[in-house]
Amino acid sequence: MLSLNRWQGIGNLGQTPELRYTGSGSPVTNLVVATNRKYRSQEGETQQETTWHRITVFGKLAEACCEHLQKGDQVYVEGRLQTRQWEGKDGTKRHTTEIVASRIDFGNRTPRD
Repeated sequence: MLSLNRWQGIGNLGQTPELRYTGSGSPVTNLVVATNRKYRSQEGETQQETTWHRITVFGKLAEACCEHLQKGDQVYVEGRLQTRQWEGKDGTKRHTTEIVASRIDFGNRTPRD
């Protein structure tokens, strides 16, 4: 039986990444990437839909993202989908689906000051 869990996308960063560390000391950062889709409405008008994606990056790749990327930069991301579940402080069960990146190519970057 075959199984495939792969996500690919090109989009723009919604915020500048910030480096954090796991309890074991591994570098980690989260990216928020916007992808856009254009389509025509039933009335024939061009519409645009933006989808925001949560990307988690570990290790040396996380460090490189924090060193080289900022809000607005274009990135190509490859990774796998992962869903995490937890219980909130109020006892409510919560979950999120994110992309765990295995590759990130830095596209058009905003010049740094």
